[in-house]
Amino acid sequence: MIIFRYENSFEGLLTLVFESYRLNLFPDKIVSDNESQTMIFSDTVSIVADERKAERVWKKIIEKSSKESANMLQIVFLSEHPEASGLIYDFCRLMVEKPYNIETDFSLEPVLKLSRLFNKVAAETARVRMFTRFQETSENTYYASFSPKYNVLPLCIQHFTDRFADQEWIIYDLKRNYGFYYNLIETVRITFEELPANPENGQIPESSKSADEQHFQKLWKKYYDSISIVQRKNYRLHRQRLPKRFWKYLPEKN
Repeated sequence: MIIFRYENSFEGLLTLVFESYRLNLFPDKIVSDNESQTMIFSDTVSIVADERKAERVWKKIIEKSSKESANMLQIVFLSEHPEASGLIYDFCRLMVEKPYNIETDFSLEPVLKLSRLFNKVAAETARVRMFTRFQETSENTYYASFSPKYNVLPLCIQHFTDRFADQEWIIYDLKRNYGFYYNLIETVRITFEELPANPENGQIPESSKSADEQHFQKLWKKYYDSISIVQRKNYRLHRQRLPKRFWKYLPEKN
């Protein structure tokens, strides 16, 4: 069995595709550096991410398929699904082997599975944009955190940068322990050694909140309650539209 091990990044995975064809060696299994994989009767090929090689594969995907397909593969990679890297690799192989554009050929299992994964990640991205609740700190910085199902924070940051360009803010992924800080000039990736908020519900300590934060949270809860029509409550639909895993991060649900 041939195993390809790559650096856990999309660039590393594209480099793996390049090296597979350069070596004329096609893996039976693909694993990333952060996966533990021990098999006695196997040969492991370690791939080092190379920006130039990855760029060549990226351009080939656009040439043989489309820019939309290339973006889809990058978004599917953020799903962190165990099959994601293998599906992306299979898509690239089929793309090379087939004489036509395979991006809408759902009779091909990798194409169908990639499409389904893409839709799930896109839906989670939309949820994060809708359900992010900022808290104003005593330092006039706005803070929000949550634990999305997929690694979608990179897909949301441009939205928040454009939408809240007039204020400093931090958005943090508690599950993956990283976030982004916007300082009115640029958005930079950050990591906290010690979280400034409760990891269970994303709430910052009372001592760190601005004087108005509690007041605004009460106003928001009152507004939320006032627009609710008791006779038309549909809890099943409510949970579909607003998954329960987001509730603990929302002031109106506490």
